[in-house]
Amino acid sequence: MTNLKPRSSRLRRMLGLGRRDETLFDDQTEESPETEVSSTSSATLASHNDEDHDLFLEDPYADVRERMEALSARDRARYASHEDDAQQHEQQHSRKKKPINHIELPLFAAYTTYLGYAVLIICGHVRDLLAKIFGHGRYLRQETPYTSDNLNYYAPLLKSWENFYTRRLYHRIQDCFNRPIASSPGANIQVLERVSDDGNKTMKLLGTLNDLEDDHQRNQYANGSAFVEVSEGRVARSCLNLGSYNYLGFADDWNITCKKDVLGSLQDLPVSNSSSRNEFGTTKLHRDVEEIVARFLGKEDALVLNMGFNTNSTTIPALMGRGDLLISDELNHTSIVNGARASGAAIRIFRHNDTQHLEEILREAIVMGRPRTRRTWNKIMVVVEGIYSMEGEYCDLSNVVQVCKKYGAYIYLDEAHSIGAMGPTGRGCAEYCGVDSADIDVMMGTFTKSFGGMGGYIAGSKDTISFLRRQCAGSAYHNSLSPVVCQQILSSFKVIMGEDGSNIGKKKIQALRDNSNYFRMKLKDMGLHVLGHYDSPIMPVMLYNPTKIAAFSRECFKRGLSVVVVGFPAVPILQSRARFCISAGHTRDQLDKALAEIDEVADVLKLRYEISTFG
Repeated sequence: MTNLKPRSSRLRRMLGLGRRDETLFDDQTEESPETEVSSTSSATLASHNDEDHDLFLEDPYADVRERMEALSARDRARYASHEDDAQQHEQQHSRKKKPINHIELPLFAAYTTYLGYAVLIICGHVRDLLAKIFGHGRYLRQETPYTSDNLNYYAPLLKSWENFYTRRLYHRIQDCFNRPIASSPGANIQVLERVSDDGNKTMKLLGTLNDLEDDHQRNQYANGSAFVEVSEGRVARSCLNLGSYNYLGFADDWNITCKKDVLGSLQDLPVSNSSSRNEFGTTKLHRDVEEIVARFLGKEDALVLNMGFNTNSTTIPALMGRGDLLISDELNHTSIVNGARASGAAIRIFRHNDTQHLEEILREAIVMGRPRTRRTWNKIMVVVEGIYSMEGEYCDLSNVVQVCKKYGAYIYLDEAHSIGAMGPTGRGCAEYCGVDSADIDVMMGTFTKSFGGMGGYIAGSKDTISFLRRQCAGSAYHNSLSPVVCQQILSSFKVIMGEDGSNIGKKKIQALRDNSNYFRMKLKDMGLHVLGHYDSPIMPVMLYNPTKIAAFSRECFKRGLSVVVVGFPAVPILQSRARFCISAGHTRDQLDKALAEIDEVADVLKLRYEISTFG
């Protein structure tokens, strides 16, 4: 995937520059003072014998391999390579047939969901009223000597509805979120136990068994199948991790794959440079990370930032401004939404993965121009994601690129969840869909998922990256990425690319794909409503009813499964779900155990909406 240098006029239009502004494209070595310090640790995995660490000597999915590959090939043909576009077109335009991958919300689930929210809201208002009448309630405002608590002088921090939703809906299920862990986020994690003395208004760590009231409670915990004690005797629960973004399993084999180089980097470099990239926050490791990212993606240059969220929210305002048009997929991440709003550019939304609607918006934008004045837009940029994190679907990238090239729009691709997790070599959605990276103007990704680190990157032409080094707030003002994290990223990249002298990276990518496809296939066999495509490591399972959010989380937790549940307002009110994230670190035995427990929970909570209207 070689990168072709774009014409300078096209590049200047994207960056909003005239000829006089070309001085912004100076060589990057003059832009950021570099601390010429490097790690003395140069050890690699070449010294490790592959046979000693080969976790995949035999195919664990030999008995279902043919079916898994057939399902994967079907989805890839439909949504990535479009080899059966004729069939898809026929299904989408036929009244008798449902669209491919269509999941229909059961009317029973819709009615009971609305009824559930109505009951919760009514009961909440009744309890608020009774609290005011009787002067007793855990949410009544207490008088304090602080003037900041006097509403005659200060406005409340939360609006009435936000406050009510937090008190009467969110706090009821607060124990299902923000669970602290006491281990690395590998395939197995140790989750600290929490308790509440005020009806879930506040949560506190249980501590040790001695903190329990009586021997009966102590025996209940101690005899539990998932009970463990961590440091200082604190009570925890050993769970199978089905929620972390540990896609390639670096949290499981970090001692083998990354530990030596990462700890070795501390001999010469600090944990933090305490400075921005444009001041004294750039080290040799930062340059090395940017070089390997650019080489991995086939782009001319790259810029690394210290936070994935900030990568979108600070880069988009640097690229777009007043007089520009930004066209965004309706399901894009909040970081993209925040960046778009902060840019000052006009925003248009197209239906999720609907390139026909995208083309309609582009055509109208070019023909009609700006509102009122009808002047042409300075530039138009389309923003999409590689894998949509709440849907588990990958982008229709080939058609998006085709439409954008037809109308001369720029493409911004967010590969936070797809980089490292998709494609034969882990190069993301572009590789998986057969799209040349040269056709994508700006490529964004994060190091928090597949690489076991933190931060994000922007990859593009050399001139684009040089411009962003100065104009992007994440580079110019924010603290630079920790050098230790840079070494973690470098080590993981070398494993993925095989530059460590082993084939561990290749096996990780294959294991992630196999584990994901197997888990998705079995979930669908249960009759659950599962969103997303095969070859995606994210599997949302629809719960719909708000009462099932907490019930599903608690039932799984009781059975030693750590899962993520999502409700309104993170998703639409009728689309509450559980979201499973699969890792290369999982084994088939672990997944089979989890599937057996989920099958039992599905019976208890009536979740088989694929085969029954009532679940």
